Amino acid sequence: MMEAARQRYRTLEIDAGKYWLTLAVLGAAIGVGLLAAYYMEHHGHWVTGMSNQIVWGMPHVFAILLIVAASGALNVASMGSVFGEARYKPLSRISGLIAVALLVGGLLVLVLDLGRPDRLIVAMTTYNFKSIFAWNIFLYTGFVVIAVVYLWMLFEPRMGRFSSRVGILAFVWRIVLTTGTGSIFGFLVARNAYDAAIMAPLFVAMSLSLGTALFMLITCAVLRMNNEDVAGEWLLRLRRLNGIFVAVVLYFTIVQIAAGMYVAEHGEIVRFILSDGGATTGIFWIGQIMIGTVLPMILFFHTRWAEMRWIMTAAMLVVIGGVAHLYVIIIGGQAVPMELFPGKTELSSFYDGVVAGYTPSVPELLLGLGGIAVSLFLIVVALRVLPFLPAAPAPQKPPR
Repeated sequence: MMEAARQRYRTLEIDAGKYWLTLAVLGAAIGVGLLAAYYMEHHGHWVTGMSNQIVWGMPHVFAILLIVAASGALNVASMGSVFGEARYKPLSRISGLIAVALLVGGLLVLVLDLGRPDRLIVAMTTYNFKSIFAWNIFLYTGFVVIAVVYLWMLFEPRMGRFSSRVGILAFVWRIVLTTGTGSIFGFLVARNAYDAAIMAPLFVAMSLSLGTALFMLITCAVLRMNNEDVAGEWLLRLRRLNGIFVAVVLYFTIVQIAAGMYVAEHGEIVRFILSDGGATTGIFWIGQIMIGTVLPMILFFHTRWAEMRWIMTAAMLVVIGGVAHLYVIIIGGQAVPMELFPGKTELSSFYDGVVAGYTPSVPELLLGLGGIAVSLFLIVVALRVLPFLPAAPAPQKPPR
C-alpha cells in the first residue's frame, strides 16, 4: 500500500505545437479514412477488391487486428491487478486506455465496412442468440464498460480497494471476448478453412501477442515523448513474455495445420496455404512465419538484442506478422472454393471450384489506417487531459 501511495502520474507534457501537429496529422488520417468509407458506400463494393467470393477484405483484417489487440493490451493491467505483479501496476492506467482506444478504432472500421452502417441499429435491437455475431455485440460493449469502470477504480483513491476485483472481471471478460471473436470463424461450417474449434484458443494467443506488442510500441513512444525512462525492467520482462506469446501462436498454427492434414476434408486448405495459394502462400511463409514469428523470437530471446531499438523492431515485426496471419485466415480462407457437394465436381458460370482472386484497393487500406488513427487520436487526447503516465516516485525524506 505504501508503494502504491508513492506512485505518481503525469499527463502528456509535450510542446503545444507538437501536440497540435500530432492531432492534425491523425485527424487528417481519420478524415481520409472517412472519405474512403463514403466512397465505398456511395459507389458500392465493386470499387474495392472484394467480390461475391471475397466479402471480407482488408478493412476486416485491420478491424480484427485492433479488436484482438485490444484484449491483449489489457494484459499488462491484468498482471498487476490479477496476478499481483507490483512492477506492472504503474502501467495499469495506460494499459486500460490503450485497450479501450484500440477496440473503439477496430469497431469503427468494422461498422463502416459493413456496406450499410445504418443497419447497425437493427443489429443492436434485434438479436438472434444462435448467432455468434449477436453475442459479440454484448462482448464488445461490455468490454468497454468494464475497462472504463476499471480505469475509474484506478483513478479514484477511495475505490482503489475494488480495482483487483474489477481487474479479475476484466481479465475473464477479455478472454471470453477473444474466444467469441475466434468463434466467428470457428463456427462457420460452410467454409472448411474456418470450421475448426482451435480458432478460439488461436485468437486468444494472438491477442496476447499482438496486444503486448502494440502496448510496448505505444507506451515506449509516449514515454519518450514525455521524457520518461523507457528502459525499465518492465520492458525487458515484456520482451521475453511477448516472445513466449509468439511461440504459443506458432504452436497453435502448427497444430491447426497438422489437424488439417489429418482430416481429409481439410487437406485442400492445407495445400492451398502451404504451397498452392499463390500470394496467400507467400504471405504465410514470408509475412506470418519469417517476419512475424522467426525474426521476433530471435530478437526477443537473444540477449544480444536486448536494446530498446531492437525490442521495438521485434514488436513492430510481430504486428506486421499479425496482419499477415489475419490476411491468411480471413482472405485466404475465403479464396478457397466452397465445397457445396462433397465428393462431387461442380461446373457452372458462377466460379464454382475456382480460387477467388483478391487485390486490396486504396480505399480499403485507407479505411483500415483510419481506424488505427482513431485509436491513436483517442490515446493522445486522453493522455493530454488525464494523468495516465507513470512518473518517477517522489523522493522520500530521510528519517530524523
